[in-house]
Amino acid sequence: MSKKFKNLKKRLSKRYRFVIVNDTTHENLFRVKATGIRVIVLATLFITLLCAMIFSIIAYTPLKQILPGYPSYQTQRAAVDNATKVDSLETKIRVMTIQLTNIQRIIKGQTPLPIDSLLNIGKVEQAEKLLSGGNYADSLLRHKVDSIERYNLSNNRTIEQIEGMLFFTPTKGVITQGFDPGAGHPYVDIAIKDGSAVCSVLDGTIIAAYRTDETGYNIQIQHANDLVSVYKHNTKLLKKVGDKVSAGTTISLAGNAGSLSTGPHLHFELWHKGEPVDPNLYINF
Repeated sequence: MSKKFKNLKKRLSKRYRFVIVNDTTHENLFRVKATGIRVIVLATLFITLLCAMIFSIIAYTPLKQILPGYPSYQTQRAAVDNATKVDSLETKIRVMTIQLTNIQRIIKGQTPLPIDSLLNIGKVEQAEKLLSGGNYADSLLRHKVDSIERYNLSNNRTIEQIEGMLFFTPTKGVITQGFDPGAGHPYVDIAIKDGSAVCSVLDGTIIAAYRTDETGYNIQIQHANDLVSVYKHNTKLLKKVGDKVSAGTTISLAGNAGSLSTGPHLHFELWHKGEPVDPNLYINF
């Protein structure tokens, strides 16, 4: 074994000459001398650099799009757009289905379904059950019974703790759907002109300012006495998280924003210690 290793080391240590000769004139056009070890090292380095260059070209240039099974940018963008359109179409279909059902109920002299409540986040299953041909009154009664503990407001205690606080009207408009937690509507909807100013109802600090496809731009304010106010379906936010605001300060512009909106309005919520409160008890809309 030692002899074979010595012979290999001896062969690799020998110097070799690589020559390119003109076959006609026998002139040396190119000549290089190197040992066997040097040739192996240079060949390994060349192959490594070549592989790295090929990988970089494929990974960081549009050339990768020619590889079988690799999605192009246009394909990825189309997939995202299609998913967004499908979600929007599903919402529109639900709206149209509820509107058609309401027309049928009005013709029969029955009470129309609350569109905004049924389309609200977390209420899709309820809407599908109510529109599946079952008895609406029975379903709604069961829903109220299931929600009675969850929305137990303890009104007397809440009124005592909030009594005396001066609330500013968030926006001028007409309440199209009132506070009804038993029907899954623990807030009020206020119809307004598109682009109407929305104001903070009390002094406080912005704790959330974000946008969703369903409710447009949303803003939440933390007030004293464990009160939180929520404003949804805005078209533009004028404040950011951490901003201090006073009662009556304009915080956003309301409108017909979000796939759940059926017209220009403000979705307004008032919460006290984690429980929804009827804004009509304290605010003169």
